[in-house]
Amino acid sequence: MLTKRQNLMEVIKGGNPDRFVNQYEFMDLIMEAPMDLPLAPAPGTRVKNKWGITFDWPADQIGSFPMHDEEHKALKDITVWKNQVKAPSVFYTDEEWAAAEAHAKSVDRNEKFVTAFCAPGIFEMTHHLMSMEDALMALYEEPEAMKELIDYIVDYELAYAKEVVKHIHPDALFHHDDWGSQISSFISPEMFDEFIVPAYKKVYGFWKANGVELIIHHSDSYAANLVPFMIEMGIDIWQGVMTTNNVPELIKKYGKKITFMGDIDSGRVDFPGWTREKIYADTKKACEECGKLYFIPCLSQGLNISSFPGVYEATSDVIDQLSKEMF
Repeated sequence: MLTKRQNLMEVIKGGNPDRFVNQYEFMDLIMEAPMDLPLAPAPGTRVKNKWGITFDWPADQIGSFPMHDEEHKALKDITVWKNQVKAPSVFYTDEEWAAAEAHAKSVDRNEKFVTAFCAPGIFEMTHHLMSMEDALMALYEEPEAMKELIDYIVDYELAYAKEVVKHIHPDALFHHDDWGSQISSFISPEMFDEFIVPAYKKVYGFWKANGVELIIHHSDSYAANLVPFMIEMGIDIWQGVMTTNNVPELIKKYGKKITFMGDIDSGRVDFPGWTREKIYADTKKACEECGKLYFIPCLSQGLNISSFPGVYEATSDVIDQLSKEMF
């Protein structure tokens, strides 16, 4: 029987896997690594991070989002961003790194990939600072200022990446950046190519040059029109790919160059009244239509968790069952 790591490599290289890769099983995510808070930590909490972004998680919602009223907006005017945006330090004490280093050392790297975690992404950072509307408008109205801000975010990411590499020597990177709604990318492919692609080529290029074998990029959205750019950036696995992307078609077209992880929409199966039957139906359809190569069945959620208790575990259980049925 192949190890989780070997089985994953067979899937992404078009070889002979002996079962489906089961969601996040091949990643050992080092979540203890010190990083600036990307979101509010729990329902009913509100926090301001070191970038000055305030995140609010209302008690009755399933997640948090930045606040962009006039009082809380961190960046109010893109043309003077240099006066309003200051990146936090990427340097943490040995004590702060200790738990992450211990976790990374404990991982059997023949079995799993020691995986660094990075969130929010470069596009997300722009709209976390100033709001989605302001960020999208700024791409049209102040392109030079936006390019400068993106370069500044990239410099911060590279400096942080250097620290992560030094302390935990990851084999894989799991990086967030949502690039669309359920039915469309937020920006056109042309604009994506102009603003976002150069930034990620630098960032992902650095990780790859420093021992990272696998880049897993999370975007639980429609982004089928951006796949050629994902390949150009160096992404090995697109995680969070929703059914609206027509995943079987993407596998036919791009499978030898990139692997698709998802096709089980969290919005359809991860809700208070969830059932194993519903999870089984959606997962079986995904596995039958997408096949055994260049595809990893997975909830579209951007971590190895679910919004409602038991859904992630039930999905993993169903994938194991389907491996027995289909391999």
